[in-house]
Amino acid sequence: MKEKKTNAARILDREKMAYELIPYPVDPDDLAATHVAEALGEPIERVYKTLVLHGDRTGYFVCILAGDREVDLKKAAKASGNKKAEMIPMKDLQNVTGYIRGGCTAIGMKKPFPVYVSAEMPDWDYVYVSAGQRGLQLKLDPKDLIRVARATPADIIADREA
Repeated sequence: MKEKKTNAARILDREKMAYELIPYPVDPDDLAATHVAEALGEPIERVYKTLVLHGDRTGYFVCILAGDREVDLKKAAKASGNKKAEMIPMKDLQNVTGYIRGGCTAIGMKKPFPVYVSAEMPDWDYVYVSAGQRGLQLKLDPKDLIRVARATPADIIADREA
């Protein structure tokens, strides 16, 4: 049986980038990256979430960070050339990106938005990001993700509480 390719996987194919499509069981009541990491049997530091924000100057932009971390809105605003930034309302996600919560990826959004990845991401040999649908992750080299998403590594992570 041929596995169904997502738009993100087709883009990676076209760019001749290596990746694996990894299915996992979806819990519609728990779409958190921590659940995905548990389902994959991977450390949470390797499972990245894709967040969509709106800046007061540049409009929409995307931040990709490890699933157990939080985006620092001030740092994300600065990295993206904004004074202020906020998360977009969940109800707007599909309209803006073409993807639903739990299945949002920076690869193949409806429109190309600026993408910022947390600064440590390029240090890993592989990471997981959504393949563009719930229940399917892409395992790939973060350098390939950065290249295909035209992403910029940046300091966008909130400091952990002491």
